Amino acid sequence: MNNTLRKDGLNARKLILVSVLGAITIVLGMTPLGFIPLGVINATTMHIPVIIASIVEGPIVGALVGLIFGISSLLNALLKNASPVAFVFYNPLISIFPRVLIGITSYYAWSLLKNLKTDKIKILSRIIWSVISIFLAFQCINGFSDMSQLNKICMGIFLAASLVMTIYSFLKIDDNFPVVVGAFIGSMTNTIFVLGGIYLFYAKRYMEAMNMPLENAKAAILGVSITSGIPEAIISVIITSAVVKALKLSKEF
Repeated sequence: MNNTLRKDGLNARKLILVSVLGAITIVLGMTPLGFIPLGVINATTMHIPVIIASIVEGPIVGALVGLIFGISSLLNALLKNASPVAFVFYNPLISIFPRVLIGITSYYAWSLLKNLKTDKIKILSRIIWSVISIFLAFQCINGFSDMSQLNKICMGIFLAASLVMTIYSFLKIDDNFPVVVGAFIGSMTNTIFVLGGIYLFYAKRYMEAMNMPLENAKAAILGVSITSGIPEAIISVIITSAVVKALKLSKEF
């Protein structure tokens, strides 16, 4: 396997990967597959192909998949207009720029940590996976009785996966920790820049559409970033870690 997981430049393989992951992103955006029920909230998965592309093949490929994600978000807002706040995505600085940036921040977060000493990786990995497991367990216990059957299944799957990764991190050195950080940073990039753009450009109009007073704008948007952004980051970490580890084991790149 290529130790760096990538080669410089764009080649046919990378262009194919951009096309495939870009297509997956579009499908996720057009179907319920793009949202995973997690307790009383839904976490989006549409940015995960961008993160995977970035970590596997570098920032250029990640940015291109992010561009496809962003353009699909813009077109969905323009053509479907299914939400009262869809107008915020008419602005490319909200619909496109943050999604391109995901591919860049994910890669460099991964790259900065990939050479970290193994003892530090093991300690950090144990902490991160333990926190994720506790969060998911809390979500499960807190709202289990109110969950639909699908919610319960999804929650159970992700909690089990998180517990497995926690146990794995205690049993051996987890070389996936840089991937964990890259996935988390990439997901939060999407959350922070999209919601930050909404607050910066459309705070008043957004709050009017949500039938909420303008003075609550900061608290409302911050609340969304916590209730949706953190769970989305956790789902990104779990799925991205599993996919990248599977690719390593299969030695397909």
